[in-house]
Amino acid sequence: MTHSHSHSHAYHQSNSHILVQEFDYFEPSTLREALALREKYQGRCSLVAGGTHLLIMMKMEREHPEVVININNLPELNTISKNSRRELVIGACNTIYDLRHNAVIRNHYPALSQACQSFGSTQIQIMGTIGGNLCNGSPASDTVPALLIYDARLSIANPSGTREIPVRDFLLGPGKINLNDDEILTSIILPPPPENAVSAFIKVSRVAADLAKANIAMLLVKQDDKVKETRISFGSVSPTVIRVDKVEEFLKDKKFSVNIAEEAGKIAAEMISPIDDVRSNAWYRRELASVMTYDLLNQLWNQSPQPTGEAKLDTLPRSQTKKTDSFHLPATQRKEIQLTINGVSHQIPVAPNELLVNVLREKLQLTGTKYGCGLGECSACSVHLDGKVVLSCLLLAVAMDGREITTIEGLQSKEGDLDPIQEAFIEHSAFQCGYCTPGIIMTVKGLINENPVPSEDEVRDYLKGNRCRCTGYISIARAVMAYVENQQSIHR
Repeated sequence: MTHSHSHSHAYHQSNSHILVQEFDYFEPSTLREALALREKYQGRCSLVAGGTHLLIMMKMEREHPEVVININNLPELNTISKNSRRELVIGACNTIYDLRHNAVIRNHYPALSQACQSFGSTQIQIMGTIGGNLCNGSPASDTVPALLIYDARLSIANPSGTREIPVRDFLLGPGKINLNDDEILTSIILPPPPENAVSAFIKVSRVAADLAKANIAMLLVKQDDKVKETRISFGSVSPTVIRVDKVEEFLKDKKFSVNIAEEAGKIAAEMISPIDDVRSNAWYRRELASVMTYDLLNQLWNQSPQPTGEAKLDTLPRSQTKKTDSFHLPATQRKEIQLTINGVSHQIPVAPNELLVNVLREKLQLTGTKYGCGLGECSACSVHLDGKVVLSCLLLAVAMDGREITTIEGLQSKEGDLDPIQEAFIEHSAFQCGYCTPGIIMTVKGLINENPVPSEDEVRDYLKGNRCRCTGYISIARAVMAYVENQQSIHR
């Protein structure tokens, strides 16, 4: 037997700094147009919104669409509204970060807000969309457990109309969802929570910006000293995100006690079907399921009910999508896009598969933006897009037409002075080799633009996706806090 056949299966490492695949790129201006494209190219196209999943899969050569349809700017998918039944209707392209900070969601659906807060890095939250997170079909999803306990439904459009299904019927298996090749998930519908409900979300992971070893969302309704109703959902412990119905039935109308909570945890551990993987093992996940059930039951039992009543419409965000004309860019052609970079306008021809990081570094020689992992895990490539910190390695350059970009070079003053944040990093030795430092500084600048006086905990949370392999994070946090204190003293 020769070895030639087995050699063909040798491990192949993709170059994650570039997008090798060629594809036609479409940017429709209406949902109707997007659905027509979806129908025309069904089976051969992929939808992109935030890009934090599809582009990674394409870079790793696990997905090979012939056509990419960008739906991120469709007005119909970017609103939050109420329907006639007082339900909250969240457009599928709303970002995780916007939902995390939405006052209505934080007050009325706190488990969803907490799930969004635990989600990946700040950059991934800012780029990633709620619809994209659902359509990944990941058993380790953070948002889906929260959506399950609120009995969320999904509105799905197709060329012939619209259908609605419960979230729990959308998840079919790892990476498999109940969405046909000619359909688009348009919105998530959240009914008002029950009266006197309390709810929360907990996640356990290896590090802050990581997928869950296990997560849990729970809703509880008390009636005197009894548990009137519970809804409990787990992620990362079964082939799909699940509701543990047997635990919910066991708790119904029981007089609450720590013993009852402990028994509920044991039942939960028996109901799940975890696996061993790189993040954890099945034994530990069962232990986690039991402990997390116990802990969250006790936490919610002692928590005051969340606000009830209608969410005020004036607290709901309006669509902030950019106006766009629909266009098609064939795989072999280029389109001239306009970018304002560090205050200077540029006209740049780009192909459909060119990434923003490559345009910045190779066409404009703005090499302060670094190549890192290329997969959204290190944040070395962080830049500002219209004032928000994003990952330039996961942005198609063609989709950036008309946008404003700021790189590390743009922080320098016209006189050549460094930004005060850069000065603080120098003073407090917040770098060693310096390779990751531009990305960290751009992330800090994004935080300061949003919150001029952050706490150290807020600094650490905002920076949780920025990897530094040779510097202690203490010096980085120290530099940022010194900058904040200095700014406060200046303005006193």
